[in-house]
Amino acid sequence: MTEKKNSAEKKKRGRKSDYKEEYSDQVLKLCLLGATDKEIAEFFSVSEQTINSWKKKYPEFLESLKKGKNLADANVASRLYNRAIGYSCKATKFATSDGRITDQKEYIEHYPPDTTAAIVWLKNRQPEKWRDRKEVDTNVNLGDELESMTDEQLIAIIRGEQE
Repeated sequence: MTEKKNSAEKKKRGRKSDYKEEYSDQVLKLCLLGATDKEIAEFFSVSEQTINSWKKKYPEFLESLKKGKNLADANVASRLYNRAIGYSCKATKFATSDGRITDQKEYIEHYPPDTTAAIVWLKNRQPEKWRDRKEVDTNVNLGDELESMTDEQLIAIIRGEQE
């Protein structure tokens, strides 16, 4: 009987969680704005460890966090892709006179492909093909002269006794 009581007491230890149901909606919005776990913790006035604990204890919190981060990442990836290949969009030109708008006209603004965006895209999507490679030749050619020497002769050279 004391074993059951002890296990029940152990479960009651620790502080009560500060988690509230509305945090799931809030964390989704924060992640859509690009917030990191550290920034989320600061928003809720808790530690990152508490955020990680909430991820484990509250599946709806974890799902909202994942959904928000995935949507934000997809949005950035889409914009980066558009910059990489070039794109067009509607824009409005305003005419002013004496500080007042006198006319406005909609037109299509064309943005050319951006080489830097293309490089970033390719390095992340296909790193094995596009990463910056620094090839280092690890083969050491000692030459015939050193290879034909005995161990004693090589040790003498290392010690400076022989050239």
